[in-house]
Amino acid sequence: MSEQEAPVFSIEKLYVKDLSVEVPHAPAIFLEQNAPEITIQMQSGAEALNEEVFEVVLTVTATARIGEQTAFLVEAAQAGIFRVRNVPQEDMNPLLSIGCPNILFPYVREVISDAVIRAGFAPVILQPVNFETLYFQRLEQERAAAAAQTPQ
Repeated sequence: MSEQEAPVFSIEKLYVKDLSVEVPHAPAIFLEQNAPEITIQMQSGAEALNEEVFEVVLTVTATARIGEQTAFLVEAAQAGIFRVRNVPQEDMNPLLSIGCPNILFPYVREVISDAVIRAGFAPVILQPVNFETLYFQRLEQERAAAAAQTPQ
C-alpha cells in the first residue's frame, strides 16, 4: 500500500466549544446538609467540515438536585477537529462515534470536574464510558425503530 493510500487519522485541534455553569439557588443551596443526587447525560455528534476534516463534539450535562431544587447544572461541549483520509466508508461511523469520543472523553471529564469545583461543590468524576457499546446499542435501536415503521 503506497503512502498516499494508507489510512490517515490525526487530531488537528481539541477545544472546549461550549461551557455553561448554573447555580440557580446560590447562596442558600450551600447551606443544605443533604447530599445532591447527580444525573449525567451525554451525547456526541460529528459534522464534516470538508472531504477529510470532521468536527466531533462530545457534550456532557451534569445536574445535581437536592430535593426539588437544582444545586448546579454544568454542561460542557468538548470538541475536536480530526483529519481522516483513505478510511473505508464503512469504518467512518465507528471512527467518528467510538474513536473520536474516546479521545475527547478525558478532556470533557476534566472540564466538568473543574467547573463543578469552581462552582463551589465537590468534584464530579465521570466514570469511564464504553462508546463502542453505546454505538451498537444506538444501531440496534435505529434498526428496531425502522422495523417498527415498516408496513407488515
